[in-house]
Amino acid sequence: MEPEIIFHNKYSGKLEAEKVYGEKWLRFIYGNFIGKLCLWVLVRRKIFSKWYGWKMNRKNSRSKILPFIKKFGLDTAEFAEDVSTFATFNEFFFRRLNSSSRPISNESDSAIFPADGRHFAFNELSKVKAVFVKGQRFNLEKLFGSEELAAPYQKGSLVLSRLCPTDYHRFHFPVSGRMGKVSLINGGLYSVNPIALRKNLSIFWENKRYLTFVDRDLSCRSNLRGLSPSNSSRKSFLRKRG
Repeated sequence: MEPEIIFHNKYSGKLEAEKVYGEKWLRFIYGNFIGKLCLWVLVRRKIFSKWYGWKMNRKNSRSKILPFIKKFGLDTAEFAEDVSTFATFNEFFFRRLNSSSRPISNESDSAIFPADGRHFAFNELSKVKAVFVKGQRFNLEKLFGSEELAAPYQKGSLVLSRLCPTDYHRFHFPVSGRMGKVSLINGGLYSVNPIALRKNLSIFWENKRYLTFVDRDLSCRSNLRGLSPSNSSRKSFLRKRG
């Protein structure tokens, strides 16, 4: 039996067990041979994502919204729109939040978390010997899809923000600056839940992902990488001109 997923809740200051959406299904597909076969044949492929997206875009998916909110304890006061305005589950899924829900630091030398979620932070990536389990290490070259692009970050700090289905499902640039070109690196659509990552950390550089850079000035460049997990194969990037 897989151990519970424990995280530190910075708001309560306590260690808590994560409520996993679709936990039984995840444990099945990553926990035995038949499940792994289903994963390889269907789940990781675009057709499954398209089917699930179509299903959650149907009007009858709206009936799943309130039970989902109740089960996972979401605060509807944070939503920019009233729950009654969501016509489908997908509309609820990519909901906006009130501007006061996530205050943003105005300090010029600070960086914010790019998304709601569960965050993993490593002060110097080159010194990390294991992630999740012994023997699993990050491969930055494969993550970037380029040895040349990865080289300046080998001794840098890394923050991974893992969005759960219960989270506000948008991400933002952690620093101000000029956004560079967005590059698509195609791949699979595996879940990035720890149930899956404990088995195979390489999901991070095997999944479909987007890569871009933010230039703050001539001497400082940050990297932002958006990852597409299972059931999510589309992303939009919005620029604020100025």
